[in-house]
Amino acid sequence: MSNTPAYRNWVEIDLDNFRHNWNVIRRLVGSDVRVMQVVKADAYGHGAIEISRAALKNGVSCLGVANADEGVQLRVSGIEAPIIILSPSTTAEIDDIIKYSLVPCVSDPAFARELSRRLADRGMSMAVHVEIDTGMGRGGVLYDDAVSVIEEIQGLEHISIESIFSHLSLSESADDEYNYHQGRLFKELLETLERKGITVPVKHLANSGGVINFPEFHLDLIRPGIMTYGIYPGPETQSTVDLAPVMTFKTTIVLLKDVPAGYSVGYGRTYRTSGPARIATIPVGYGDGYGFVLSNRGEALVRGHRVPVVGRVSMDMCNLDVTDVPGCATGDEVVLMGRQGDDVITADEIARKSGTISYEVACALGKRAPRVFLNRGETDSVEPRLRRVFLPDEERSLARIDNIIRSCFRARASDAEMGDAIYYEMFETLFGKENRPLELRTGFKYRVRVREADRDKVADEKEARDYFSVTTHVEYMKTLRHQHFLIGCALNNEQLSSLFDEERCEYRWLLPSPPGEVPEQDFMVDSVRIDDRDAAIRSREVTDRGLEVWCGGDELRDKLNRDVKVEIEIVTKKLKTSRTFSVYLVYPTRGLEICFDYAGTGIRNVRETSFFAGKHHTPEVTVDRGRAVTLRLGERDWIFPNSGVTFSWDL
Repeated sequence: MSNTPAYRNWVEIDLDNFRHNWNVIRRLVGSDVRVMQVVKADAYGHGAIEISRAALKNGVSCLGVANADEGVQLRVSGIEAPIIILSPSTTAEIDDIIKYSLVPCVSDPAFARELSRRLADRGMSMAVHVEIDTGMGRGGVLYDDAVSVIEEIQGLEHISIESIFSHLSLSESADDEYNYHQGRLFKELLETLERKGITVPVKHLANSGGVINFPEFHLDLIRPGIMTYGIYPGPETQSTVDLAPVMTFKTTIVLLKDVPAGYSVGYGRTYRTSGPARIATIPVGYGDGYGFVLSNRGEALVRGHRVPVVGRVSMDMCNLDVTDVPGCATGDEVVLMGRQGDDVITADEIARKSGTISYEVACALGKRAPRVFLNRGETDSVEPRLRRVFLPDEERSLARIDNIIRSCFRARASDAEMGDAIYYEMFETLFGKENRPLELRTGFKYRVRVREADRDKVADEKEARDYFSVTTHVEYMKTLRHQHFLIGCALNNEQLSSLFDEERCEYRWLLPSPPGEVPEQDFMVDSVRIDDRDAAIRSREVTDRGLEVWCGGDELRDKLNRDVKVEIEIVTKKLKTSRTFSVYLVYPTRGLEICFDYAGTGIRNVRETSFFAGKHHTPEVTVDRGRAVTLRLGERDWIFPNSGVTFSWDL
């Protein structure tokens, strides 16, 4: 490896091998079957955030995690793809499930009822997966109860069943009849539901072993986990597909000693040298996931030679006998799992010596070590996330913010920009709301076009004389949370505050008016577009929150929880005597362009007074005299709430 990092020990994650394994899977299942990348347990120890991003680039449809905390970690790191919680969730996780748009797998009707109740309190709906126990004997609704439970869940107003699935308990054994028994039960259930008129869009059954051994179980979606990381589900599958290991666990020799015969090594004196020996100490122990059971049993690779672990494995160190390794020196690379030269130590080999399974080895090995990601053979093209554990329920306090900042400085000595995960967590701390996820927006463009009123479109000559016509085009990228949303126009600050409390309110406008007057003609939503496609304007209604314009519909369902480009065009009028126009940013925003276009009016001497909170708080200002003033900040520059600019002028 080039540019070996200055770590005590580290885990190399080869994304080229990960892509190889993913291509193997795609050849096995074809292009019509969707793929869920399982990234629970920090992607089996490989780094959930980075693996998720790599998988999404390869075309996976969704991600699978074990609990809400793992899903939240992905969300606050900027991942917007569907995230499925594969284990039964607890009621304590429901608020985070709703807030972060996670998809629970339901095994218990009581949980479904409580989820529906809390969704109703928020005026929301959610799709769920229902797990059926066809013989795994773990999670899932008992097979005999499945139809009645599914009917009950389907009857809940705020829940829809997106998927039904089950889990094979012996998928690594191609010849075991029990797999076919489970498959038959699952098929019979689907046929029963179909006869009852219950249609479920997505069915899935195959984990890694199922992907390899049972093509008939591929169905609509597969859930590969261990095989994507280059580890075979079982010995029988090794001759079936060609997988490439993704993880290599490395360290270096920190101390060498030449010791005499009879010298004891490690706690308990469980190893004594049979003759003069050279003993190397490496900074790896059971605290790093290298099991105590490997004491006097494990092996490592040094300069292409296989050497034994001697003595007990301590919490933070263990020892190798390198007597037969020519030229061995302090600082030499040591491979505890992976390839060095012509030899390789696999997760399966370590598992056999440890009396466990390769899954546990991958999840535990190097758990304190930083991950270094190889991409196209280079180590610097993928930046590892700085924090591998996210605690969503930590106190939102100055102490937490201080810890985040200090952790960042410890991790990076240079002036490089903080990683996205740190950004998201800091923004969540500073600006997030307790009951819903933080909204981040990028590529914010606000173009206001001021013109003399069109006399053919105003009520009278006085209005044309006293008012400007103002067309405002707002554009940004964000995650779409709701397929139905509103654009609100408040008449006073109290109404504006109510609109901010409404999580379905996509954009808000303050247009002060005399008591009792409603600006139905003074505030017109001319168009709304999502990803360059028109979104329907469904209704305009006056409520105690002002004027509400409701937009969207079922045509936006496929956009939910994904980054989309939002464009809103609003037409208002502006009293000429006010001589100011203000723009405010109320969400953390990355990248900015605000243009005040007044060409062809009597406006002159336009001045901009701005305040932008963030690292780059002074925008670039371009003046096209007599026509426009434009403010810009770079596409990677963050702007924090509450920032803004006021344009003022003379007439």
